Amino acid sequence: MVRADPFQTNLDIVKIVERVQVWTFAVKTPHGTAGLRDLTSADLPAIVDYWLLSPDEHLDFMGVDRQRLGSSEDVHIRFANAARTGDPSQPTIALAITLDGQLVGYTLLNRYSEEVNYSHWHITVSNLRGKGLSTALYPYRVKAYFDLAPISQLIHQTRTRNLGVNRMLDKFVMVSETKLIDKPDGVASPGEFHIRHVRREDIPRFFARAVELGIVPCA
Repeated sequence: MVRADPFQTNLDIVKIVERVQVWTFAVKTPHGTAGLRDLTSADLPAIVDYWLLSPDEHLDFMGVDRQRLGSSEDVHIRFANAARTGDPSQPTIALAITLDGQLVGYTLLNRYSEEVNYSHWHITVSNLRGKGLSTALYPYRVKAYFDLAPISQLIHQTRTRNLGVNRMLDKFVMVSETKLIDKPDGVASPGEFHIRHVRREDIPRFFARAVELGIVPCA
């Protein structure tokens, strides 16, 4: 698969074709029903606002490189291109994270090869961070990546100082290595990161762990 630069903007080719959603999932949490679904154009303004209007301290904590992030137009185009098309060679796929049907975040899969693929996820509603939504959705989010794209391995690349995200991942998958990375995936600046590897055969173990954690899918 030849991958185009995910941060290149080309207004002549950017277009979202609205379609009936064909992929959804929901799970019960103490805060409501958390879900994953296809991203649509209606979700884009909230995602752009998250990146452009979030407090500097939040973006600084995540280590966001403002130059790589770009303008509101850049962010809009990036996520418009990530709306799922059904093309098995689509290099970037985004899904919306919802709570009781309302958009509260998103997850993104950046694909480079069968073995090199990175996942990102953000809860965009600040008062819902740290409430267990990421933990509840984790096995289903990972399964979605492998269901929707022909990949063999997924890589989690998380900044070491982000204790909340790392505690969530520790429940499911061990750190493979910790190292300094000059050019991390996505819009991150250089820094120290934990690296974790996930393969398709790990998914049943994640679901077994979800049962241990009391995660209950909706019927």
